[in-house]
Amino acid sequence: MIYRSKAPLRIGLAGGGTDVNPYCDIYGGAILNATISLYAYASIEPLNEHTIIIEAKDRNEKAEYEKTDSLPIDGKLDLAKGVYNRIVKDYGGVPSGFRLTTFVDAPAGSGLGTSSTLMVAILGAFTEWLQLPLGEYDIAHLAYQVERVELAMAGGKQDQYAATFGGVNFMEFYEGDRVIVNPLRVKPKYLFELGNNLLLYFTATSRLSSTIIEAQSQNVVDKNQGSIDAMHQLKEQARMMKEALLKGKIDDIGYILDYGFRYKKQMATGISNSKMDELYETALRAGATGGKISGAGGGGFMMFYCPANKSYAVKDALSKYEGTFTPYQFTEHGLFTWSI
Repeated sequence: MIYRSKAPLRIGLAGGGTDVNPYCDIYGGAILNATISLYAYASIEPLNEHTIIIEAKDRNEKAEYEKTDSLPIDGKLDLAKGVYNRIVKDYGGVPSGFRLTTFVDAPAGSGLGTSSTLMVAILGAFTEWLQLPLGEYDIAHLAYQVERVELAMAGGKQDQYAATFGGVNFMEFYEGDRVIVNPLRVKPKYLFELGNNLLLYFTATSRLSSTIIEAQSQNVVDKNQGSIDAMHQLKEQARMMKEALLKGKIDDIGYILDYGFRYKKQMATGISNSKMDELYETALRAGATGGKISGAGGGGFMMFYCPANKSYAVKDALSKYEGTFTPYQFTEHGLFTWSI
């Protein structure tokens, strides 16, 4: 028997960064995101031997250990090992050795929530194998605890919940790790129009998001009012985006994205750079009305909203750069697990 799972990556449409401590603990955060047809996959194959094998196929990494109650956290495949260690701690171990194989459709550091989505997928595979009594909120919260607290990887909270729940969600973040996921009933024609007009562009660079997020968090600790005010505006942007989507004011989304792009750069240094600013301005000159850097910033994916068939001109204008456009669709479902 093989136990499998898949969880979707996400694009953050508004409010990015307000899910990061200590901002959300002090002021409350709000984010609007949507999952897309790029995934993180995990498969567990039980073995008749006293061995644990972990393979990340997309990164060409492999590690093998004698079956034990705690695997070393040493910088190699730590997401998988962190999940395993927590499963053993909470549920008393696994019945046999196993081979855990993972794959992600986008590179690490891309800004689509890859590490957190992979964490959710791995948890899903263990849940399917061991029949753990975990609901959606349980899995998302556990993924957050392992990644952010136990492995001390800097970041926010939206990615774990987006990957678990799937679809288009308005999420609220409060003190004490309290998260409320509000699924939005967006009419299909509005989502089709958004998908038609919103280009997903990989800049051919990746970045270490933790350094940007740490700077953002420190700005809140230091009471940097300019940075905090920018986060307040991004929280308001999430509410603006929710109204535009629900009411079908799809062409307003470009301007709402542009509004957020201007404020996001004020949250911390390194969110944008001269290359990304050049890409953004090139897209605007070609007809885009707005866009954003996906995730923490500094590299990875960008998005551009292009109304009235302007997407063709934007693609042509950006063809002189090294980046590539990635096709996608919005997805309704989050984490899915099965065995065969």
